[in-house]
Amino acid sequence: MNAPHSSPDAPSARAVRKAVVPAAGLGTRFLPATKATPKEMLPVVDKPAIQYVVEEAAAAGLDDVLMVTGRHKRAIEDHFDHAFELEQALAAKGDTVRLDAVRDPARLADIHHIRQGDPLGLGHAVLCARHHVGDQPFAVLLGDDLIDPRETLLSRMLEVRDRYAGSVVALMEVPPEQVHLYGCAAVEPAGEDGVVRVTGLVEKPAREDAPSRYAVIGRYVLDPAVFDVLERTAPGRGGEIQLTDAIQELAADGTVHGVVFSGRRYDTGDKADYLRTVVRLACDRPDLGPEFAAWLKEFVAGLEEGAEREERKETRAGREELAA
Repeated sequence: MNAPHSSPDAPSARAVRKAVVPAAGLGTRFLPATKATPKEMLPVVDKPAIQYVVEEAAAAGLDDVLMVTGRHKRAIEDHFDHAFELEQALAAKGDTVRLDAVRDPARLADIHHIRQGDPLGLGHAVLCARHHVGDQPFAVLLGDDLIDPRETLLSRMLEVRDRYAGSVVALMEVPPEQVHLYGCAAVEPAGEDGVVRVTGLVEKPAREDAPSRYAVIGRYVLDPAVFDVLERTAPGRGGEIQLTDAIQELAADGTVHGVVFSGRRYDTGDKADYLRTVVRLACDRPDLGPEFAAWLKEFVAGLEEGAEREERKETRAGREELAA
């Protein structure tokens, strides 16, 4: 028998203070760069991608962050630790700007690390956090999804969790040709703008099988009940334990809500999107943006001019061939 839907006025069981950041993937799409460097450490302008994620968690008030890593990911641990020799050298030079930049990662939150061991999927990575999280609700932030620092998606999700309890997922409407890249949600109205009740989830469905165009993106606020479900979840798509399958079971009890997001999101898990992310964030920087944007305009204008020259050349060659 399904549990009754939660009322918007129902009190939250517990405040969310912990975040889990899965970072054990092999990063095969970025080889050979990721042969020895974790994909999460690839720079987005001058900060590794994973730092943006931890900054987002900290800005939303999550001061306890567990990173689930794998072998060859020691660089992540080092980045969020103190670098005494470097700090001393910068302090001796009086370079306070770079000194603060070096110290900031270790000051963002109380950061912990655990290894996944076997690459058994996102659901298994989340399950590895069980002993650290305990019986508290927690957030999960995927490192491939960067949410612009000016957005408040995670804070909004925490508010929804506080109002409805249960679990909350971030949803974004995607074009029909992209639904097969995501877990897609079946939804119904929840009586609140931008919030829906999730009634089902399908992991990477074919276009014709997708229940909607609402794709689950890499932000979750999960009830600890998900751990019991993950314990008994069999490997699904790709032979991995899918977090989507576990949330699907929770959704059957009416305890999963979705926050519909239409803001600025950057996907650093794809080469082309990674490059676009670097360009966008560089243009937004007050110290880099004006000069970089001006150069970019000149560069694009040069590309267009070169393309026009090639087109004229091909047209001329075609006419000469016909004349011959």
